[in-house]
Amino acid sequence: MSKHMNPRQRGLVAVRAETPSDMKAAIEAVNRGFEAFKAEHTKQLDDLKKGKADVVLDEKVERINASVGELQTNVQKAIDDMSVKIAAAGLAEGVIGDLPANPEYVSAFKAHMRKGEVQASMSIGTAVDGGYLAPVEWDRTITSKLKETSPIRANAKVQSITGPAFSKLFTDRAVGSGWVGETATRPATSTPQFGPLPFSIGEIYAFPQITQTLLDDAAINLEDWLAGEVDGEFGRQENIAFLAGDGVNKPHGILTYVEGGANAARHPWGAIKVVSTGSAGKLTADSFVDLFYSVPTGLRTGAKLFTNRLSQGAMRKLKDGQGNYLWQPTMAAGQPATLAGESIVEVPDMPDVAAGNIAALYGNMEETYLVIDRVGIRVLRDALTNKPYVGFYTTKRVGGGVQNPEPMRALKVA
Repeated sequence: MSKHMNPRQRGLVAVRAETPSDMKAAIEAVNRGFEAFKAEHTKQLDDLKKGKADVVLDEKVERINASVGELQTNVQKAIDDMSVKIAAAGLAEGVIGDLPANPEYVSAFKAHMRKGEVQASMSIGTAVDGGYLAPVEWDRTITSKLKETSPIRANAKVQSITGPAFSKLFTDRAVGSGWVGETATRPATSTPQFGPLPFSIGEIYAFPQITQTLLDDAAINLEDWLAGEVDGEFGRQENIAFLAGDGVNKPHGILTYVEGGANAARHPWGAIKVVSTGSAGKLTADSFVDLFYSVPTGLRTGAKLFTNRLSQGAMRKLKDGQGNYLWQPTMAAGQPATLAGESIVEVPDMPDVAAGNIAALYGNMEETYLVIDRVGIRVLRDALTNKPYVGFYTTKRVGGGVQNPEPMRALKVA
């Protein structure tokens, strides 16, 4: 490091240089970074109170803030990776829907992927059109990875179905009552009505390709390769759809159920209610207090704050009335960063902090949002369309929508 480097720059490098792989060391690095951020942010606020402007200090604060966000994300990803591996291990002997594990099926699936061979003994597969339902173990692998890359899926309720559609019955709660005297007549009261709420099922796909020569000659693990291609594409598409999907061949996104959204009137119990920040262009500490307490006490169990990384950067600057920072970093493995004691879930596709945007959701996502999985991933081997490449057209039918708007609130920058 150059001895002529600005001391403020040296401090920044010290924070950014720490990218430890060890979990404990990683958590300690986040905490050191946050302490550095608080110190410099306090100096920045003091300068502003004195009417001074220090461009170098302002830049340093923002860079440390970004660094803390990066370190926090890395720690959370490591924790999520560990959780996925544990979950996958626990599912090793289970089944998904009505598809039990079958080693013979797995062997035929691999042969079909590499050579296009179809074994007569594999009557349980669908080989007529060159397609197979993916083996259960592979299906689990993709599902586990989707939970890692799709925060909404990881926190929502997931329902597997074996039919083409899914609906839930809901009541309009229009039950009547009244007070009567001892001998007064008891006239009939209004009776609540039931109605179905359908959940759209769409098809998500990936179409990775590889040459036949490589399939023939390379000692590659085809399942790992295809799983990597598929989970990346499926995760990206799901992230977008679970948040903002319009329901046309895809899920209804949760943001569309917020007051003023396209699906605000879709649910019989109303829309997801909005809490405003009280400022047209920024987050405020008071608005988060209002947001947290706007969820009824009986529905706050399991509530979390869903927001993106840039918004967390703005949250790190918020203080309570005693000057304490509301945002706190991960303190231990398995514990996410918090804001005023509420757990934060990073959702990359949530809107940024800008006028009119929904910058955060707060509530119990499992009680609010329902993800529908049509059991089974299907793989169609295409060796003809784009020779010499072999394409693996991989599909999964997925749906989703709000099943109960009451445990969730939206924070609007307004």
